[in-house]
Amino acid sequence: MEDENSLIAQRREKLEALRATGANPFGRAYETSGDIAEVRGKFAEGATLRAAGRITAHRDMGKSHFVDLRDATGRIQVYIHAKEVGPDVIEMFKLVDLGDFIGVEGTCFLTKTGEPTLKVHQLEMLGKSLRPLPEKWHGLQDVETRYRQRYLDLVTNEQSRAVFEKRIAIMRGIRNFLETRGFLEVETPMLQAVAGGAAAEPFRTHHKALGLELYLRIAPELYLKRLLVGGFNKVFELNRNFRNEGISRKHNPEFTMLEAYWAYADFEKIAELVEEMICHLAETLEGRAPSRPTESGAGQSPSLQIEHRDAEGNVTRTINLTRPWRRARYRDLIREIDPEWFNYTTEKRRERCAELGVEVNPRMADYEVTQQIFEKLVEEKTFDPLFVTHCPKELVPLAKQNAEDDSLVDVYELIINGQEISPGYSELNDPATQRQRLLEQAGEETQKIDEEFLLALEHGMPSAGGFGLGIDRLTMLLTGAESIRDVILFPLLKPKNR
Repeated sequence: MEDENSLIAQRREKLEALRATGANPFGRAYETSGDIAEVRGKFAEGATLRAAGRITAHRDMGKSHFVDLRDATGRIQVYIHAKEVGPDVIEMFKLVDLGDFIGVEGTCFLTKTGEPTLKVHQLEMLGKSLRPLPEKWHGLQDVETRYRQRYLDLVTNEQSRAVFEKRIAIMRGIRNFLETRGFLEVETPMLQAVAGGAAAEPFRTHHKALGLELYLRIAPELYLKRLLVGGFNKVFELNRNFRNEGISRKHNPEFTMLEAYWAYADFEKIAELVEEMICHLAETLEGRAPSRPTESGAGQSPSLQIEHRDAEGNVTRTINLTRPWRRARYRDLIREIDPEWFNYTTEKRRERCAELGVEVNPRMADYEVTQQIFEKLVEEKTFDPLFVTHCPKELVPLAKQNAEDDSLVDVYELIINGQEISPGYSELNDPATQRQRLLEQAGEETQKIDEEFLLALEHGMPSAGGFGLGIDRLTMLLTGAESIRDVILFPLLKPKNR
C-alpha cells in the first residue's frame, strides 16, 4: 500500500497539472439548484439541474464515469461522458481525486436500476483535496483523531453528523418552545468583573485599556436576575460558560447552558416546564407530534424511550422519559441508602462512608459528606428522570429557604442518565439573606461578592423561579452519546506534543 506522503505528492502533481490546463483547482462561486437534498427533491426526468459537492465514489468506465457527489444533506449520482462534455473536460477530470469538490450541470435521467442521475454537460473544479480522506467503509477508527479532526469525522461518519444535526435541532427547538411561552432571549456579559452565579474556578484575563482583571463567566445568573429587577418577567439565554476545572466524560471547560427565569413562578412550576420541554424535544426530534402525559403513561410516543448503546452497537440501557417524572426529597433519598443517616454523629457518618465504599476528605463539612453519598449512590445510579427536591441550603446559596424548614431550600436537581442535567430554584430575592449566603460561600475572599448584584436586589426583585439546563448533557441524553466530546464539535484536548 502506498504511504500517505506518496499519495499527497501525487495529488500535488495533479494540482500543478490542473493549473497547467488553465483550470482553477480551487474554483469560484457556483450557482446550484440547491443543496443535494433539494436537487433530489426537484429531480424530474429531462429537467436540467445544477449540483455541487464532494466526490466520495468514482467508477471509471473509460470514456464514461459514474461519480457520487455528497454534501451534508445527501448524495446524488452524476454521469460524465466524453460525448457530452468533450475531450478537454475528460482529460481534466483524470486529474480529479476522491475528496475533491466539483460543480456540475446536467440532465436528469434514471439508470436501468432506477438510480436518479445527472448526465453532465458542464463541469467545474471547486476545490482540490491535497490529502486523501479516511477509507470510506471504516472512517476514523482512532477516537482522539475523530475529536482533533472533526471535519474528517463529519465527512466519513454519518452517525456523528446526525448527532450534531440533532444538537442544532435541540437548540432551535428550545428557542421555539420558550418563545411561544412568552420568554425573551437576551444576552449578558461573558467578561465579568466578579465571577458569580456558581461555585467554580474561573478563567482569568486582563483588559489593557481599563487595567481590569476580568473573568470569563462561569454562569449568567446574576445578570439575568438584574433583568427581573428591570421588569422583564420571562427571560432566557443560551450561553457559553467557562470553568477552569477538569476534563472528563461529563465535563468540558467550555460548555453551553440554557438559563431561564420566570417572575412569580416557583421551583415546582419550573420543574413542570422543564419536564414538558425535554419530552417535547425528544418527540419532535423524531418528527412525532408531542403527546400529552397520562397517569398510566399509556399512549406515550416511542421517542420517549431513549436507547444508549456501546461502541459495538449493543443496547446498554434504555432511559424512559414517560411522564410524569418521579419527584423525591433529598433527605428521603439519603434515607433509602441508610435510614439512620441523619441520626448519626459526624464520626459515624464517615465510618458509614467507608463501609459503603464512598471516599470522603477529612476536611469536608458534614453536608459535603452527605453530598458525597448522594452523588455516588443516588445520582450516578439513577438513569430515568428524577427531580430531587428540598436540598440543604449550603448546597444552593442563591435559592429561597423553605418556609417549613429553614435548613432547606426550595429547589430541584433533575437527574437523568446518572448525572445532573438541570438545577431549578425558587429564587432568593431577599437582599439581606442573599448577602449573608454569599458571605458564607466566599469565606475570607469577600472580594468575590458581587456588590452590583446585591445593589440591584435592594431595588426589589419579584419572586421568581429559574433553572439551568446543560445543553451538552441534554444532547448526550437525547442522542445516546456516551461522552461529552461526542456532542461538542471541537472539544478541548491536550496538545499532541504533551
